[in-house]
Amino acid sequence: MSSYTYKHYPCCRPAELDGQSTRRPVVIVGAGIAGPTLALELAARGVPSVVLDEDDTVSLGSRSICQAKHSLEVWDRFGISQRMVEKGITWEQGEVYLGDQPVWRFNLQPEPGHKFPAFVNLQQYYVEEFLYERCLADPAIEMRFCNKVVGVTAHDDFVAVDVETPDGRYTLEAQWLVACDGVRSPVRHMLGLPFEGEVFHDQFLIADIRLADDLPKERRFWFYPPFHPTNSVLLHRQADNVLRVDFQLGRDADAEEEKKTENVDRRLRLMFGPEARWEHEWTSVYTFTCRMMQRFVHGRVVFAGDSAHVVSPFGAHGGNGAIADVDNLAWKLALVVAGKAPAVLLDSYCSERRAAAREDILNSTRSTDFITPKFPASRAFRDAALTLAPDFPFARGLINSGRLSVPTAQPDSPLDTPDRDGDWVGGPGPGRAMLDAPVGPKGEKGGWLIDRLGRDFSLLTFGSDDVGAVPPGATAVAIAGNGLAWQRYDSRPGTTYLIRPDRYVAARWRTYDPAAVSAALDRAQGRNMGRSHP
Repeated sequence: MSSYTYKHYPCCRPAELDGQSTRRPVVIVGAGIAGPTLALELAARGVPSVVLDEDDTVSLGSRSICQAKHSLEVWDRFGISQRMVEKGITWEQGEVYLGDQPVWRFNLQPEPGHKFPAFVNLQQYYVEEFLYERCLADPAIEMRFCNKVVGVTAHDDFVAVDVETPDGRYTLEAQWLVACDGVRSPVRHMLGLPFEGEVFHDQFLIADIRLADDLPKERRFWFYPPFHPTNSVLLHRQADNVLRVDFQLGRDADAEEEKKTENVDRRLRLMFGPEARWEHEWTSVYTFTCRMMQRFVHGRVVFAGDSAHVVSPFGAHGGNGAIADVDNLAWKLALVVAGKAPAVLLDSYCSERRAAAREDILNSTRSTDFITPKFPASRAFRDAALTLAPDFPFARGLINSGRLSVPTAQPDSPLDTPDRDGDWVGGPGPGRAMLDAPVGPKGEKGGWLIDRLGRDFSLLTFGSDDVGAVPPGATAVAIAGNGLAWQRYDSRPGTTYLIRPDRYVAARWRTYDPAAVSAALDRAQGRNMGRSHP
């Protein structure tokens, strides 16, 4: 019995079935968490979109539950992140056990002075619900439920999408089509595009149960626990007193047998004791792959999220990586649609996010190899690291129960202007995500640095309210005083940062130089790009 009530959204008759056909600037396929986020980002920049989804409700089961700080910062632009924080379980710490003994405790956000916590555990169905509500209230976004894409034909200047609905079939034309339709991506299959990678055959049982208890709000990972002595177990708390328990089963387990309620209860009873009582929310057995497309942009069809790349679930890279994808894509696509940037700008989406996906896959694969070692030697290494960890700090650094999602650096981006000053000793350089910090009285609008930045480029200056002429396409943000923001940006009076719309640093200078800023802004908008082939 689920504690969540699934809403069913109206399946309205599309105008195209009545002969009202208009080519749309952007059509998005898929209404998970990536598609609606992209639609909101585009709408904020004046670009209307149509979101197609074959279902009429949110995702079944909790699925992606760890919402990272950088994703919350994206959703905060639409006024829904605080709602997520209030509904979800905030956590910053985790603990790793060998047997029933703790061997390592970690803090993911040891520094104060951030608007959002490192992670909030909130079931994906809540995240989608909040996103849907916001999309349905925006006149620039048309959500079309019960609209299944059954054909895609790419042309030089548009894409034709064949859509099947309860009322009939129609064709929708789009200047750009963005596929956010998941790991099985029908759009990718229709275009016959490869999805290469590695298959992991280890199986894991997800048991989401409703259990009122006093467990701390933290991530716990056990190797060889007494209640599951041959494998590992992961525990997360979620909203509504729901616990997510992942049991490693091994390659040879019978998935259908393991999902039976009596077998799940047997494992849970060993873990929580014979007196514990719970209600079942969702049960699933999964295996996983690490795959990535060779390119994310194919003519006027763009792929984002799991349709473009997929990783193992250890580290919460999947959903958070998808949000980073569309955050990178939205401002670039909006500039291209508006004719303010060349289409080649989208090549930088491909190169930057492929580099991020490669890093996520590398981290995810390393975590998977540590959690599920494939050879006796690797298992011996893993067990030795766990045994030594309580007494030797070097061994703790070898423990890998999932390198958790953080913004990926992209230092080789063609959009960034390298430092020309040689005296930087800190601060985020070009290709690095900006750092939040308090810049005003707590609770006031603009009290956080991320609240000061607009939807376009921001010119962040320290110690000066008047930097002179600001080039079109950028907004000046002055930081006075000498607080934490100054420290995090290695600043002195006159220090200037050019921050991209996705809150990555495009360039920085020790003194404001209008000509250099204009050149960096042109570069960051792709006006001087040659075609890249990542």
